[in-house]
Amino acid sequence: MFNFTFSLRDLEFFLLIVVRITCFIHTAPFFGMTNTPNRVKIGLGVLISALVYQTLTPVHPEYSTVLMYALYVLKEAVTGIIIGYSAAICVAILNFAGHLVDMEIGLSMVSLFDPVSRDSVTISGTYYQYTVLLMLMISGMYQYVLAAIIETFNLIPVSGAVFNSDRILNAMLTFLRDYLALGFRLCLPVFAAMLLLNAILGILAKVSPQLNMFAVGIQLKILLGLGVLFLTVGMMPGASTAILSEMKKMITLFAEAIT
Repeated sequence: MFNFTFSLRDLEFFLLIVVRITCFIHTAPFFGMTNTPNRVKIGLGVLISALVYQTLTPVHPEYSTVLMYALYVLKEAVTGIIIGYSAAICVAILNFAGHLVDMEIGLSMVSLFDPVSRDSVTISGTYYQYTVLLMLMISGMYQYVLAAIIETFNLIPVSGAVFNSDRILNAMLTFLRDYLALGFRLCLPVFAAMLLLNAILGILAKVSPQLNMFAVGIQLKILLGLGVLFLTVGMMPGASTAILSEMKKMITLFAEAIT
């Protein structure tokens, strides 16, 4: 017969692990989708926590009041949220690139309701997001994300997180720099094609002023933009690799910022 007896101190240690992992799952990409039932998220978090608990040496936090233990719980919750958020913000690069594309081809007024984020998103942003997210799932991104949160218990012991505001600020500034760079790199083919088309339309407007270049340009921009998107489908694996590399970079920077 199995013996599952444990002390109250072990239960407190296990609950701290559960708080960090469930908060991470709630905010991490793919796992934190809003259309995933909360019971599934909690169940997955408890299951992973039980497996992680078997591999760790219990570290019992010292406290004398319930308020002090609540502070430990809050610290673990913030740790899980920060690490999950560092991976989730990288997906926002795709929406930024899609927004720029729609502004160039004239579809910025068209928006869709995304059931995952429960927000209005652009057509190109939805295309980039779901295509790259699917490729990330195929490439095993979810395995890296789970491995990352598990490895944080070796880097950041339970109840041992120290929030360094300077490092967190530097990590955010690094992400904002990469956010703009990667976003413009993704929409660069469409942006270059639109720039060339605008130059041609400007020349035609000077050559034949009687033509309504505004009316003609709307159709041409949409057709050319959709054509460029179709021709650049082959760059999607490279885009998913860039997003995954950025995700690894941000998880590492934010994890080091709270050690």
